[in-house]
Amino acid sequence: MVYEALILAALLLVATFPYLAVAGDSTAGLRRHLLQGWVLGVAGAYFIAFWARGGQTVPMKTWRIRLEREEGGRVGLVRAAARYVLALLGLATLGAGYFWAFLDRDGQFLHDRLAGTRLVDARLPPAGDGAA
Repeated sequence: MVYEALILAALLLVATFPYLAVAGDSTAGLRRHLLQGWVLGVAGAYFIAFWARGGQTVPMKTWRIRLEREEGGRVGLVRAAARYVLALLGLATLGAGYFWAFLDRDGQFLHDRLAGTRLVDARLPPAGDGAA
């Protein structure tokens, strides 16, 4: 997660420049909320694109982790988007969706359970090849 946070921080830093060039000072009011929405949208585009395309972000490749559907195979855009939104909700509840992994029989995060996805060892061949 630390490696992912570093990559995401760099991406968001670069993505914020064009927003600030257009909107100007965004430290308060509507502009601040629009900036927050912009940041969530850029982060979502990053995760959803990588998860749907190959099941891995750059840090996930490094750590040999792949995201796939619960029954195997590629995640697809809709399921990747659902996972992103559910992960945000799990984070917004003081990390409850992430602490769920300690209680889950398979050690899965709550957003993976709800989205029908799972994290697997990328060294293993994919269980299926269809897209959702």
